[in-house]
Parts: sequence; C-alpha cells; structure tokens
Amino acid sequence: MDNKDAEKLFFIPFNIGGHWLLLAINPIREIVYYLDSLGNDWTTYPDMKVLIDTVLQAFRAQRDIQTSRRGANSITWIKVVCPQQRNQIDCGYFMLRFMRDTLALGRLKIPTDYFDEFKCAFYTKDQVDEIKEEWCQFMIELNVCS
Repeated sequence: MDNKDAEKLFFIPFNIGGHWLLLAINPIREIVYYLDSLGNDWTTYPDMKVLIDTVLQAFRAQRDIQTSRRGANSITWIKVVCPQQRNQIDCGYFMLRFMRDTLALGRLKIPTDYFDEFKCAFYTKDQVDEIKEEWCQFMIELNVCS
C-alpha cells in the first residue's frame, strides 16, 4: 500500500476448487466482506479463512500495530447477502459482477444486504451476458488471445 494510513478495499477473487467467490478486504479496519453466489458461509471453506486471517495478521505485524491478546483475533468476517446463481457454471461471472458493482459505487463498505442500487435475488441472463461481454472486451484489449 502506498499510503499505509489510507483505507482501501482490496478485491481477492478466490477459487475454492472449481467455485469462484469474492473477498473484499479493508486491511486497516480488518474487515473481510465475503460474497458467495452459492450462499455458503465462509466456514464452508476453513482453509480460505485461515489463509486470509494469516495475511491480515502479517499485515498488522508489518505495520507494527500492537493489539491486546483478545484483539489479536479481531478480524471481522461479514457475509454479504448477494445475488445467487441458478446453475453450477456462472460463479466466475457473478464474482466479476460483484467486484464491478462495488468499484462502480466507489465505496469502502459493503452492506450486509448488498447495495440497494444492485439488489436482486438473481442476476438476469442479460446481466450475466453483460459481464461476459465486458470480460471478453477486457481480454481483447489486453491482447491475451494473440
């Protein structure tokens, strides 16, 4: 981080053996927003939680932040109620859409019931197709396919 006192959200697309989910982390406040289009709790993936908690503890140590023994486990995990996929193949597109929606609003916090501007139970086919098109355009502009 350039400015170690500035609050930022860091997005971590996470693949859990064939399933994509999104973690949005505010390392200053030690908050992990967990967005899973299958609706699973983070406890479903204990190795992921251990890894992210370890990274945040290392970040804390690097910044030389002193915490009490009780505060050492003060990392807050927030499960965000987000749109759910209706099949077993669109998780990556949902993860990208969650990231894009959050970036579009420029917020440092994600409400537990997602954003009012993007709130829905499921993304429509058109909404999923829109993120697929954006992803393809992004990859073409990177010239990855040549």
